Amino acid sequence: MTTLAALCAIGTEKILANEIKKLGFKTCGKAAGRVLFLCPENELFTPNLCLRTADRIYLQAGVFPAEDFDALFDGVYALNWQDFFNKDVKPHIDKIRLHSSKLTSQHSVQSVVHKAVCKKLGSVWHMEVLPESGAQADIRIYIEKNVVSVLLDLSGAPLNRRGYRKDGGSAPIRETLAASLLQFMCWRRKTPFHDPFCGSGTIAIEAALYAYNIPPGFGRRFALENLRFFDPPRADEIKKREAAKIRPEVTARITGTDIDPDAVERARANAERACVSAGRALQLIGSDQRIQRPQFDCAGFTDIKAPYDTGLIIANPPYGERLNSQTEIQALYAQMSCLFTDFAHWDMGFITASNEFENLIGKRAASVKNLKGGNLDTFFYIYQNAPAGRKDEHKDGTAHSFEKRRTRWES
Repeated sequence: MTTLAALCAIGTEKILANEIKKLGFKTCGKAAGRVLFLCPENELFTPNLCLRTADRIYLQAGVFPAEDFDALFDGVYALNWQDFFNKDVKPHIDKIRLHSSKLTSQHSVQSVVHKAVCKKLGSVWHMEVLPESGAQADIRIYIEKNVVSVLLDLSGAPLNRRGYRKDGGSAPIRETLAASLLQFMCWRRKTPFHDPFCGSGTIAIEAALYAYNIPPGFGRRFALENLRFFDPPRADEIKKREAAKIRPEVTARITGTDIDPDAVERARANAERACVSAGRALQLIGSDQRIQRPQFDCAGFTDIKAPYDTGLIIANPPYGERLNSQTEIQALYAQMSCLFTDFAHWDMGFITASNEFENLIGKRAASVKNLKGGNLDTFFYIYQNAPAGRKDEHKDGTAHSFEKRRTRWES
């Protein structure tokens, strides 16, 4: 077994841990923004391909105590770096995290670690200088209470970069965070979903990937593929295995609206790319089935009505970075109170940087999640309005077509 570390937005650790367990892996530790789990060597490709809420996957190369730089050097040097890297590797220490450590200089830690890695590889391969002409290998160091964790990046580009979003527009939400919001709301595929501030379509597209069980990593490469122990035939087997789990036959009612026509066009283009990538995955198993695209339309949130008795709204409404003044933000959030009338029995979740959202919208949330991705502190306000026993179908027991819904969006 290999210990892996999955990184995520702070506040989503439990969501990520549950997802890891559903993939069949055993968690073995958790810290702020990080979940550790055990993974068989022949499954190392799976977490990168399948995890929706993880930002990066790292291999835990070693853990050891170090109260001074000599101990740090010796601990890093003792690791079998030659088992990880090809001879043309370019080692790179991408980040240092220090907490309650006697070693307080990030720059010095970075220098010592890099020197130890290169010296070990040079000694094993009988090289005075590494050529460093190949792919870059990123190494991350955490030192917490004088215990060093050495992590080797298996993802490369952050996992939120699925590949479908070529133009995110203004202040887009991360794909991995969008996937986490769906899990916070315990969204079920059969429940109608709508985003009234769809922007580039990220939340609705992540809902579609989840609804049809499409692994988010199809259509991109990972840093794992540049490492010495990467097994291409096994990776192909895993891709085919996961492609066989895609469910294009399920019914999902996923829609989004935005007042900006350019945003709607971006959302449609991004959704098309995501679904085309899923179609290519299906081709791996000889299937030519088509994935239903989310439906996006141009409309302001005040101009739409609920097309079903119950459903779910998740939205990333504009705030600071997208509006010019605090007055505009306050006016927008106050106006959003109409959603509680127009979608009276729908559950709702709104993510925003405002800690005054409840006062401005005029309704207290059932719960509030504090989330931090990168340097941005946000709040996810959860409103649970659907009465028990209500169904997702129309009163006559049938589902609306989108053409019928359209009249209600525009009513």
